[in-house]
Amino acid sequence: ANPVTYAQRGAKAIVVDPSPARLAEVRAAADTAEVRIESHRAETAELGFATSGSIDVVVSAGALAAAEDLNRVFRQVQRVLKPSGIFVLALAHPLTRMLDGGEVVLRRPYWAAEGRTVAGLFAALGRAGFQVEVLAEPMPTGAASLVPSALVLRTRKLGI
Repeated sequence: ANPVTYAQRGAKAIVVDPSPARLAEVRAAADTAEVRIESHRAETAELGFATSGSIDVVVSAGALAAAEDLNRVFRQVQRVLKPSGIFVLALAHPLTRMLDGGEVVLRRPYWAAEGRTVAGLFAALGRAGFQVEVLAEPMPTGAASLVPSALVLRTRKLGI
């Protein structure tokens, strides 16, 4: 997900990231592209700057790996989205946690990380008021790609 691309297409792009370096990169890219991007230095679940029901689409690309409390993140995203708003999340596929440094030998049980299975993600999204509309497991490139490396979910906020 590239906020510069969204801004170039007319969206009001907002970036939330705890890393000053990554925010600086986004600002530099926005300056180069001559677009405006609002940025906030914060953890993924800290969306207090946004009013309830004010955002059409939230895209999270890779940020959820660092989130300690997925349920809190999902509740905050649900709060800021407009009715029927879209939440797209792309994250490392839960199967990749089983591999050891890319080696094609299983090292850990799939269920070892509480709530970080596909079923756990579905359950947490459902509790937060989201319906999963699309699940994609893009085929990775490379000779040793025996399991999907990414999981992409497109969800919709339920209710009014």
